[in-house]
Amino acid sequence: MNLPSLLSVSPIYIALLGLLFFVITLRVGIYRVKINVNIGNGDDPELLRRVRGQGNFTETVPMALFLLITMEVLGASDTWLHILGAALVLGRISHYLGLTEIGPNFCRPLGMAGTMITILVSSIWIMLDVL
Repeated sequence: MNLPSLLSVSPIYIALLGLLFFVITLRVGIYRVKINVNIGNGDDPELLRRVRGQGNFTETVPMALFLLITMEVLGASDTWLHILGAALVLGRISHYLGLTEIGPNFCRPLGMAGTMITILVSSIWIMLDVL
C-alpha cells in the first residue's frame, strides 16, 4: 500500500549520512582488528583519530537531521532543505577527512563550520516560522 509521504527531501540526507556513518564505523572496526585493540584506543593515534571522527559524527549529525526533518514538517521549501542537507553532508565528509588526516588540515574546521551553520540556520528558520 502506498501512503503519501510527509517527508520527501530529508530522507535523502538521512540515507546519505547513514551510508557515511557506515563507512566511518567500518573504518574504525577494520582498524581495530588490524591492530588488535578491542576497547579504547590502545594509545594508537590513528585509532584515536578514527574513533573521534565517528564520535564527532554521532555528536552532531542527529541534531542537524532532527532540525532538517522539523523544517520539512513545518513546510520549508525544497531549496532550503537541499542547501542545508548538502552543507551538512559535505561538512561531515570534509570534517572527517581533515580529522583523520586523509585530507588537508583545513578540511576539519571547514567541515565543522558547514555542520554548525546547518544547525544554526535551521534553528533560526524554525524559530522564525513558529513565532
